[in-house]
Amino acid sequence: METTTQQTDQQRSADQRRRELLEAADRVVLRNGPQASMNAIAAEAGITKPILYRHFGDKGGLYRALAKRHTDALLDALRAAVDAPADRRERVENTLDTYLAAIEARPQVYRFLMHPAEDSQQSEHSEQGFDVGRHSAPLLRRLGEELAKVIEDRVDLGPGGSELARVWGHGIVGMMHAAGDWWLGERPCSREQLVRSLTDLLWGMLAEVKDRDGSPGF
Repeated sequence: METTTQQTDQQRSADQRRRELLEAADRVVLRNGPQASMNAIAAEAGITKPILYRHFGDKGGLYRALAKRHTDALLDALRAAVDAPADRRERVENTLDTYLAAIEARPQVYRFLMHPAEDSQQSEHSEQGFDVGRHSAPLLRRLGEELAKVIEDRVDLGPGGSELARVWGHGIVGMMHAAGDWWLGERPCSREQLVRSLTDLLWGMLAEVKDRDGSPGF
């Protein structure tokens, strides 16, 4: 029993330390974006780089931990937008706006997760064989699968609904990512205008389906 208690305490301590290191990494990413380095993160956390590697393995491991942290938070916000009491179109707009507001609020974090450092010849990404595109693709796939589950749980799509929900989930995430990436870089219109335009594009079948409880809505 004592050994089990010690192991539990050690695991709790390790989890707490990992959270503290991820918070330090977040602060560096907010300052430096894609240029955030393991050296800078270790210095922010008050440790040496080998200790940082001990917790995450390499920059890819740290990236995956940060990606999960931010993806979990985004998914929670998207689910809340989908479930908010509102009419059908408003919920679609709120869901799109939630995603765009998240990347607008923390653009450096978004760029760290989705784009390599600009100076790829000398960046730590290049030195360690770190390929952001290779790591960001699973992040987008996870968002697509999770959104598909939300759609399937809440919308009656009839026979073949599970497959259709996955098509819609990945399609909506792909649209949000591509449009959001372009909009964040160029700011050609307001966020509100982009949300309205994307909702118009999605509105076809979403305007016709019913909720699982039989009422119209998403």
